[in-house]
Amino acid sequence: MPTHLAFLRAINLGATRKFPKDAIRKACEDAGFTDVETHINTGNVRVTSSLRSRAKVEATLEKAFREAAGFEVPTIVFTQAEFAQIGADAEELHSDDLARHYVLLLKESPKDVAAVEAVSTDEHRAVVRNRACHLLLGDGVQAGSVDPLRVERLIGVATNRNYNVVTTLAGKWC
Repeated sequence: MPTHLAFLRAINLGATRKFPKDAIRKACEDAGFTDVETHINTGNVRVTSSLRSRAKVEATLEKAFREAAGFEVPTIVFTQAEFAQIGADAEELHSDDLARHYVLLLKESPKDVAAVEAVSTDEHRAVVRNRACHLLLGDGVQAGSVDPLRVERLIGVATNRNYNVVTTLAGKWC
C-alpha cells in the first residue's frame, strides 16, 4: 500500500484553529489510514492507505479533518518519492549564508513559473521546483516574515515549512 505525506495548512496558529497532533492522528486512523505518524505540532503527517490518487487521499483527509476539527483544513499530499525530491532540491538550493530558507508546499504546480520566479530580488529568491516554491531569503528579512516576496498570490493553495523541517522529514519518512 502506498505511503503519503500530508501537510496541513493554517492549523495551531491562533485560538480558533487548534488541531493537536493526537487529534490529527486519530482523525487519520478513523478515516482508515494506517501507519499514521506525526512530526511536531504543525500539521505534518505520514499515512499509508489503499488509496492511490493524490486527489482521493487529499479529499479523504480534508473530510476527516473537517469533521474532527470543526473547520476546513486544506491539506497538501505528496508521495514519498515526490517529497524525497523536494528534500533533495532544498539541500541543493540551500546555502549557509541565507538568513532563512522556507519551502512553500503547493497543492498544484503554479500556472506561470516564470512569473513566480520573477519576483526575485538581489537579496531574496523564489525558485519553483514541481509543487514546491523555495524562498531563499537573504539579510534584511523581518522576524516572522515568511513571504516577503509575496509569491503566495501567484501560487494558489500552499503551506509553508522551513528548510530544517523539510530535510528532516525527507530523511525520516522517504
